[in-house]
Amino acid sequence: MKYSSILLLSLGLASGAALAGNTEAGVGGALGGVLGTMVGQQVGGSTGATIGAGVGGAAGGAVGADRGSRTEAAIGGGLGAAGGQVIGSQVGGSTGGLIGAGIGGAVGGALGNEYGDGDRRDGGGRHYDGGRYYDGGHYHDGHPGLALGHKKHKHKHH
Repeated sequence: MKYSSILLLSLGLASGAALAGNTEAGVGGALGGVLGTMVGQQVGGSTGATIGAGVGGAAGGAVGADRGSRTEAAIGGGLGAAGGQVIGSQVGGSTGGLIGAGIGGAVGGALGNEYGDGDRRDGGGRHYDGGRYYDGGHYHDGHPGLALGHKKHKHKHH
């Protein structure tokens, strides 16, 4: 039982670090994972609990995520909650499964949300927002590297 408390403590610390900037996606993944585990356990036993944790963690992570990174947060929340439920149930039974699904869904949802936010950046300090991009303290219209000449020479046929 000593190893289970060490495992749960380390998962708790990791979830705290991952949730620092992505609280909504982490909380959504945690709540979805726990509720999915509870419903799945009632419907289909241990296999149902794992499937329910995955579906609930995915849904909760997506609901709490930023607009541009919902897919990544759903994948992270689902995988984290399902994996946490399996590990937690092996370590601490049904209660451990609930705790593991919550922690795994929180970490997975938060990390997925953060990963999705990082995809919108091109590595050079620029990031894109709609049709505009941010570079060096101000926004530009259009695409980086294109002058406004491409807008001037349009031929209109009547």
